[in-house]
Amino acid sequence: MLTDLWDFRQQLEEAQILICFNGPLSQSIIEEIGAAVKKYLETEMPGHGKLLDVFSVYIEQTQNIRNYSRRKAAGQGELPPYNGITLLIGRQGENYVVASGNIIDKGDIPPLRAALDHLRGLDAAALKALYKEQRRKPHDEHDAHAGAGLGLIDMARKTCQPLEYRLRDIDAGHAFFNLIAVI
Repeated sequence: MLTDLWDFRQQLEEAQILICFNGPLSQSIIEEIGAAVKKYLETEMPGHGKLLDVFSVYIEQTQNIRNYSRRKAAGQGELPPYNGITLLIGRQGENYVVASGNIIDKGDIPPLRAALDHLRGLDAAALKALYKEQRRKPHDEHDAHAGAGLGLIDMARKTCQPLEYRLRDIDAGHAFFNLIAVI
């Protein structure tokens, strides 16, 4: 068990991690962390255009994970008993990094990978056109992947480099999905 929080704090500072959270998400936690993120960023970079982008990407990542977990809990799949989120917001030179991670069913990897790889290959103009096209499409609330499409495109539009993702096998049916956005 990690008991020396001073060393942990030093590691976070050395890695320029501003905010770190690990645990299950609820709407109230998303809102509370969101308020803290917004307040911190307003203090750190008053009047800066990146502030809203960092906040928006944080909200999109946490909402995507929360919605995914809710769909699975509603009977569309099984996740291990603990399916919380690992979230961090940090600095990388002049940029900010918003990273999140959660456990996903391996069966959900192919469409997620295809969507992210497609977005990674688009320039700013193509991302803008795809975003407009997606917004015009009717929203199907029964489509398990409908919510993430527009949000992923919006995140990709706000980043200064392509969205990055990593997958790590956990067991035969699950993987840990890590999404990194640099703003």
